[in-house]
Amino acid sequence: MKWLGKNVLLTGATGLLGGHFAKRLVSDGANVVALVRDGVPNCIFYQDGLDKAATVVRGQLEDYCLIERVLNEYEIEACFHLGAQTIVGTANRSPLSTFEANIKGTWNVLEAARNSTLLKALVVASTDKAYGEGSLPYKETDRLAANHHYDASKACAEMICSSYFHSYGMPIGVTRCGNIFGEGDLNFNRIIPGAIRSVLMKEPLLIRSDGKMVRDYIYVQDVVEANMLLAEFLLRGEQKGEVFNFSLEQPQSVLEVVGRVLRMMKSDLKPSILNSAQNEIQSQYLSAEKAHRNLGWKPKWDFDSGLARTIAWYKKYLRYQ
Repeated sequence: MKWLGKNVLLTGATGLLGGHFAKRLVSDGANVVALVRDGVPNCIFYQDGLDKAATVVRGQLEDYCLIERVLNEYEIEACFHLGAQTIVGTANRSPLSTFEANIKGTWNVLEAARNSTLLKALVVASTDKAYGEGSLPYKETDRLAANHHYDASKACAEMICSSYFHSYGMPIGVTRCGNIFGEGDLNFNRIIPGAIRSVLMKEPLLIRSDGKMVRDYIYVQDVVEANMLLAEFLLRGEQKGEVFNFSLEQPQSVLEVVGRVLRMMKSDLKPSILNSAQNEIQSQYLSAEKAHRNLGWKPKWDFDSGLARTIAWYKKYLRYQ
């Protein structure tokens, strides 16, 4: 197995993507070291007992000495830097904490990695939001033109990654995805978990935007596979300094996504359009042609298959809350 016995640092382990990453790495036999800021008892990382299968280090990305200690003390060979403040609304309310986590946190990981003699692969998770408003679909060669707080924080983090690669030749790869969905997302402000909960709990289904915003949606397991595939190239000394989009390449409006949730759950619930969203771009979606060409990556899950698994998980989860 490619990851058997490898020492891997995972930041953001209690998030949606981090929990699925931890599960996959543990199942593949990696020695997982998970950086955890807050204990989130209902997240997959704890619910599935991954905290007992991994080495848990409590602390923050903003603590450089901690990151440096972990990389060296646990002899980390590969790092997946997923940790970030990812919520647009939170960034609007608290830009400073978002910049601290997303920008300072990333330069801390990069500087600690630069001072490590053992690290062979560093994958940094970015977002399609870093592109800002531009021509669609976004391509990796497009200029980053972020205007809003969250978007700018991720664009800045990417530019710092680029500077470390070009200055030091470090084994860095950056991934950009659209809206990730799947089992274990506890942020019910997001449209898919929010819609599912509204149906199950018989609550009003509120849509913050005008319902016409178009986004990419990709199932969490495909994102895990994509990031691990890129890391495997980096471990072989290939694709260093590259950025990759990962996408189903099937953009949908918010109302289209809600409609698919309602049909799959056989619900006649009617959404209520609030049209109150601020600092969000109307349409964003990605081309994954480069990932197909350079990495041989293809998604394994179509939207409906991933959605069915997601709905099944929430049915079980919400029954016990």
